[in-house]
Amino acid sequence: MFKRSDTYAGVKIINLFVKEAYIKRYKSFSFHDIIRIMKIAIASDHAGFELKKHLISLLEELGLEITDFGPLLYDENDDYPDYVKSVGEYISKNNNSDEYRGIVIGGSGQGENICANRFENVRSVLIYGDDFDLNQNIAKLSRQHNDANVISFAARFINNETAEEILKIWLSERFSGDERHKRRISKIDNK
Repeated sequence: MFKRSDTYAGVKIINLFVKEAYIKRYKSFSFHDIIRIMKIAIASDHAGFELKKHLISLLEELGLEITDFGPLLYDENDDYPDYVKSVGEYISKNNNSDEYRGIVIGGSGQGENICANRFENVRSVLIYGDDFDLNQNIAKLSRQHNDANVISFAARFINNETAEEILKIWLSERFSGDERHKRRISKIDNK
């Protein structure tokens, strides 16, 4: 496990649209207040290694506390469960999607998504392809309706810029808290 933490002072927000949307929606909180408390767990396999590095740079610019569960070095023979399980355990233990989120990345993102979803209280959403409108809607709805606390990216099927924009949207979105969504999530968790 490798931990990165930057100070919040001097962090520039690189997406004004996300910032403005957040402030409009959550008037009592500023975008800065919300994101600075988030702690992000991230992991990939060899196929997602480069996208992971790219997204870590973005997360550092946003001033988020990042725990990188690996891999720290590229190894074409690594196995995603060795890294993704740590994200699942971390998010399961820290069951608060306003403060803790996870990111897992692989070639198709499928195995990583399945692996993360095996942990109690983890609700992972899969993002792939370069259809921005579709991915934007999936990211928003996964947070609003499902309180998704992990996002899985398919590195072989999405470009860095699309992944970056979708991640910012997903991080800025909050769970609606509507009773019907709470009820459905509790049924998933057998509560």
